[in-house]
Amino acid sequence: MRVLLGAAGVALMAVGLSLLATGGQIKDVALWLIGSVVVHDAVIAPLVIATGLLLAVLPARGLLRGALVTAGCLTLIALPVLLAPGTPRNPSVLPLDYPRNWLLSLAAVAVITAAVPVARRLRARRWRPRRGGRHQGPPAPGPPDTPQVR
Repeated sequence: MRVLLGAAGVALMAVGLSLLATGGQIKDVALWLIGSVVVHDAVIAPLVIATGLLLAVLPARGLLRGALVTAGCLTLIALPVLLAPGTPRNPSVLPLDYPRNWLLSLAAVAVITAAVPVARRLRARRWRPRRGGRHQGPPAPGPPDTPQVR
């Protein structure tokens, strides 16, 4: 299966190279590829590393990193539409308010990120031990027909 998938990938790369060579866009593609590497190495990677180092001191750093990665992915997906100049001649090309929807998506990520620690605290408060010293937490994992040793 691995060999078959590898052969399919090589075949698709060959098709892409032949289309690139016959289409006359080699300079544009080369400029785009070089530019993307430079932007990644000079801008994106240092920002991600600096943000990770700044978040390392916070208690919910994993949650915040996940939220930032999600927000970054949403921004990368929306970037072509956000940077598009003006409105298109054909209104059916971009029929929605994409900047507003992008901001709503980022707001949803922020709300969910803020709600997770609250839910964790509420859950921890619910499963606290009682005064008698016995822990009234969730049952231990395992099949229901086997006795659990605590």
